[in-house]
Amino acid sequence: MSTPPKESLCYRDAGVDIDAGDALVEAIKPYARRTMRPEVLAGIGGFGALVEISKKYREPVLVAGTDGVGTKLKLAFQLSRHDTVGIDLVAMSANDVLVQGAEPLFFLDYFACGKLDVATATDVIKGVARGCELAGCALIGGETAEMPGMYPAGEYDLAGFAVGVVEKSAIIDGSAICAGDAVLGLASSGAHSNGYSLIRAIIERVQPDLQADFHGRPLAEVLLEPTRIYVRPLLALMQKIKVKGLAHITGGGLVENIPRALPEGVIAVLQQSAWPMPVLFKWLQQHGGVADAEMHRVFNCGIGMTLIVGDEDAAAAMRMLSEAGESVYRIGRIEARAPRQARTVVV
Repeated sequence: MSTPPKESLCYRDAGVDIDAGDALVEAIKPYARRTMRPEVLAGIGGFGALVEISKKYREPVLVAGTDGVGTKLKLAFQLSRHDTVGIDLVAMSANDVLVQGAEPLFFLDYFACGKLDVATATDVIKGVARGCELAGCALIGGETAEMPGMYPAGEYDLAGFAVGVVEKSAIIDGSAICAGDAVLGLASSGAHSNGYSLIRAIIERVQPDLQADFHGRPLAEVLLEPTRIYVRPLLALMQKIKVKGLAHITGGGLVENIPRALPEGVIAVLQQSAWPMPVLFKWLQQHGGVADAEMHRVFNCGIGMTLIVGDEDAAAAMRMLSEAGESVYRIGRIEARAPRQARTVVV
């Protein structure tokens, strides 16, 4: 018969602090509350959140997306800055559901760490709430997982889940795209949340001072600039102009994301000189010796979202987006595709 231990153990002894988790929930409630929408019936605190679909939809279709922030988090850890990666988290999923015409309705996050630091986690979730405000969606819940031994000290991982809703007749599926249509590009805010494994490799090679001035801002700030959220201006545009296709420029860059919005038989021809290459990408290309083709399939190269409209609607769409505060460029055109031709080319 085994001898019982002289001292009992509790969950905290095993590395999990329930009280810290409770403190985090209380700390983030005010920020989540600011994101609420009238459709939310019950949000943070329950086993599940309750959201109804607005009566304005006759045939509502739900559109779901999930993503993370990737190795951009490694820079956040290195620089001890955690207040913007939550915006990135929301942007990656909210922009994704947007491309099918959906209005992001609600968002949930997953925060995993080895040991919960309430101050750091609060900064992260405050960023998530800010991203939800920018996207117009409600932060209705999430999960904080404290798992001793799973992550190095001071590190964490993030995942996000967005659900949007679109009228069935208004779904954007690219089927209406045809030769002669215009490809417009909305400026990115930086590298967004993609290509950071290559960015970190270049930084490792160059060993720059991340706090040094980089065209008027610290390089660290430029590298951590959060992903731009395009939801509000594009939803407004869709009310006035027929948008035939949208592509969120994420992993895979321009040449692998635009084809996801195209029907068979057409190709997107992009004119590289049609938009300015931000200085960050010029710096990365120069110091990494990165070929043009690799730049276009890894980074957004200054274009965070593309939209395809009829040639006759291009000028009006550009004017509306510019008035909404976006930097927008006519970056290419849709042409008939020859057999075995690439789906998107940059010339």
